[in-house]
Amino acid sequence: MAHWITHRGEKSYLRNKCGKFFCHKSTLTIHHRTHTREKSSRPYECSQYGRSYCRKSALTRHQRTHTGDKPYECNECEKTFHQKFSFVQHRRTHTG
Repeated sequence: MAHWITHRGEKSYLRNKCGKFFCHKSTLTIHHRTHTREKSSRPYECSQYGRSYCRKSALTRHQRTHTGDKPYECNECEKTFHQKFSFVQHRRTHTG
C-alpha cells in the first residue's frame, strides 16, 4: 500500500517547522534531521572509517565495499554487483 501512496501523490505527514509534506513517516523523520543538525542526524556509522549515514541502508551499501559482498547477480552472465541500481542498469544491456 505504501508504494501506491507514492504514485498517487498522497502526502499525509506534515513537518510543522517548514510546512513540507511527506508520503512516509520515515521520510519525514529523515527530513527532520536536516533541521536539528545534531550528530544524531547521521546515526549510522561505519566502524572501520567513522563515516556516518542518515539511513541504515546507506551504511549497509557502504559496508559492502569493505566486505566485498555483491548480493546482486545477473542470471545471464553471472556478473555481480554491490548495489541494486547498478545491477538494474546492467540488466538493460541484455534487454536493449
